[in-house]
Amino acid sequence: MRHNKKRGMKLGTDASHTKAMKRSLVRALFENDRIKTIDVRAKAIRADVDHVITWAKKGDVASRRLAIATVGDKDIVREVFEKAQQGMWADRNGGYTRIMKLGPRKGDSAEIVIMELVTEPVQPKAKKAAPKAKVTKVEEAPVEEPKAEEPVAEEVAEVEETAAEEAPAEEEKAE
Repeated sequence: MRHNKKRGMKLGTDASHTKAMKRSLVRALFENDRIKTIDVRAKAIRADVDHVITWAKKGDVASRRLAIATVGDKDIVREVFEKAQQGMWADRNGGYTRIMKLGPRKGDSAEIVIMELVTEPVQPKAKKAAPKAKVTKVEEAPVEEPKAEEPVAEEVAEVEETAAEEAPAEEEKAE
């Protein structure tokens, strides 16, 4: 049964420690623009970071209060909101973070990653279009009408002559 169990990743600790750890990681990411942590923790805070940046793009008082509740530091929230007002993420509709894998940690083989805020503008995807072939109209060749030749009649006459010559030779042999 699931009595009093909350959704989400527990990250190997109790709920209050998980909440404090996530808040600390989000704060560190906004302060430094890049942090080094384990893969599971980076994936756990990705949603919180995206929410804060989305609220910053909105820019109203209610969004600022929600961001302060999530991050826990008014100064950092003010900096994030100022960056959003300057248009840092204006052309981006999500995907404000990037996770790059570094490899396993030596002690326990936990996957170490670098998580950073994406600051580059979005580049539109180039459509791969096939090169357009030029269509040129080809002139029609003059149609030659077949000439009624008489070789057929000549061939028939030759065949008849050879048949007539061979027939007497066969008759002589038969006698």
